[in-house]
Amino acid sequence: MEELFLDAEIREGIGRGKVKDVREAGFIPAVVYSEGKQAKALKLSHGQLVRLVHQHRLENAVINLKIKDDAKQKSRSCLIKEVQYNPVNDEIMHVDFNEISLTKVIKVNVPLVAKGEPAGVKQEGGSLEHILWEIEVECLPTDIPKEIEVDVTSLKIGDSIHIKDITLPDKIKVLHDPETVLLSVAAPIKEEVAAAPVEGEEKQEPEVIKEKKEVPAEEAQEGKEKK
Repeated sequence: MEELFLDAEIREGIGRGKVKDVREAGFIPAVVYSEGKQAKALKLSHGQLVRLVHQHRLENAVINLKIKDDAKQKSRSCLIKEVQYNPVNDEIMHVDFNEISLTKVIKVNVPLVAKGEPAGVKQEGGSLEHILWEIEVECLPTDIPKEIEVDVTSLKIGDSIHIKDITLPDKIKVLHDPETVLLSVAAPIKEEVAAAPVEGEEKQEPEVIKEKKEVPAEEAQEGKEKK
């Protein structure tokens, strides 16, 4: 489990104007949600949070929020619920946290990582296909794996790896059907080549349908009179 620490301060006042003031002061507005408790508005150091984002994978990391002037608790164990980014410059605009209990089982999605190059890709020209990129598991927050690695080196064309084929510690419960396919090796795509003409066969020209020419009424009448 990856456990990180982040300083926070209680944020006074809410609303667009107040949030703008928080950002201009070098902080990032945040909210921590707790089961059975009122949500608490916070502000985080912009520099400290950006360093954490660049140095760690935060999706399933337990973050201990050390809230200044929070006399009731020294720190709160949290998971990130959502991070909002500015669509123009990709700056972090807001963060939502979920407070968790370290002794209560939770459900999380863990990244699936393929290790090695499949034999079917290296020797037969196939392609490795990721059917699932994440695996949903149930475990204690302290047991959340950073990622789940799967060795794919022995896979040949047509081979697959299912949920039932991977081994995880007993304290981690996988929530997918055991027959769910995670990875597979597909055959290379063959390009269709037009068949060459057989020697001796004449090339048939397409039949041209000639448009029926309409005869003017005067000429038609004249033709009748000549008969």
